[in-house]
Amino acid sequence: MQLQSLRCITAIGGGHGLGRVLSTLSFMKHKLVGVVATTDNGGATGLLRASQHCIAWGDIRNCLSQLVEQPLAAEVLNYRFDSDSALKGHNLGNLLLYTLDQLSARPLDGIQLLSRLLNVDNRILPMSECPTDLIATTSDGIQCHGEIHIDKLPSMPHKLELSGQVEATPEAVRHIKNSQLILIGPGSFMTSVMPPLLVPGICDALKSTRAKVVFIDNLVDEHGPAGELSLAEKLEFMKYELGQQVVDLILSNKKEKGLPVPVIGGLTSDTDVHYRHNTNSLLNTLEQATHQLLVESA
Repeated sequence: MQLQSLRCITAIGGGHGLGRVLSTLSFMKHKLVGVVATTDNGGATGLLRASQHCIAWGDIRNCLSQLVEQPLAAEVLNYRFDSDSALKGHNLGNLLLYTLDQLSARPLDGIQLLSRLLNVDNRILPMSECPTDLIATTSDGIQCHGEIHIDKLPSMPHKLELSGQVEATPEAVRHIKNSQLILIGPGSFMTSVMPPLLVPGICDALKSTRAKVVFIDNLVDEHGPAGELSLAEKLEFMKYELGQQVVDLILSNKKEKGLPVPVIGGLTSDTDVHYRHNTNSLLNTLEQATHQLLVESA
């Protein structure tokens, strides 16, 4: 298996999409690193952020829940308190991560402690340890703050950015620079895929790394303006935000002509959830991508 020969793979994104990629490649153990978006401001994560001004824990918890081997552990992480509780709307995994952060020197320490308790061998890194929000600027100059509102925009924004001075988690930058393969996506394009790429340190690392970069497209077009983008338009948007083209290959079932990078298809959906990638087909296409990018070009 070509993937097992790699010394380091970095997967970047958020939500269920990144968790599915990480669980597919979990056999890579310590050689697999997930860099997770921390800008979510909805649901249980939004409740916690509003009261405690912390980073968004939801996507990190989601990734951990897909990496644990015990189903009960995943259920505990994803448990949401009901309407009869004083903690109504909150998520136990988010509260646990927040508590460990309060007892640790930095958020990453709490994530690593929980990973050890759950016997998760892969490393999960927040894109930044600083609280930040996603900001979209429309073509007519209006700013839209927060992922909840950005997801409801009627058309693609002119620009995306992060609030405040956002520093990348140093370990994330180091892993990106040392990786041989970097995976971006799948997930909501504006609110899962793009936020980590907007962190200056991560952006610079992606532009300077010698790793091959693979963009994993969604199986089903998402709701909202991003769902109407072609592959070429997604590549162009990333290029505009990062300042240069960083993607070397795309995994997608879409057939488009004139793309600047090759596309590998053949992806299938999970039998239970039609918009999530089947792990076997995802693994097979990643093997093909690795062979095409790293073996044939050697």
